[in-house]
Amino acid sequence: MRVVADTNTVLSAFLWGGPPKAVLDAARDGRIILHTSPALLAELEDVLSRDKFAARIRQVGSSVPDVLAEYRALVAVELPTPIPPTVRDPDDDHVLACALGALAVLIVTRDRDLLTLGTFNNIPILPAAQALDLIATNAA
Repeated sequence: MRVVADTNTVLSAFLWGGPPKAVLDAARDGRIILHTSPALLAELEDVLSRDKFAARIRQVGSSVPDVLAEYRALVAVELPTPIPPTVRDPDDDHVLACALGALAVLIVTRDRDLLTLGTFNNIPILPAAQALDLIATNAA
């Protein structure tokens, strides 16, 4: 099952756990294949480097380079398929373009603009908890 996780999901997984971490765990144990793009990796590095996350990264006993290395080892990097502007925030278009380029069957996000779409080119867009239900159904 090919999945794209938005940056907010990846950030939550590494820094807070919960359902976003369970999505990454599904990739770790081979139930899904996570895909990302160079733009999404750059966005993750930018977000992780913000001062407001420095204390939390230390609390979980990690560092920006460690998180990035662990995530890069977990994902397949894909070239996005160009799309016309679709969502209010151009960064969100990177998620959609990556999903198309990766031939993903699921996008996992907390972003309201993306969630409001519901689907994109027949790709469901779900928050992590609902995505886990779909992953479990497909793994069965």
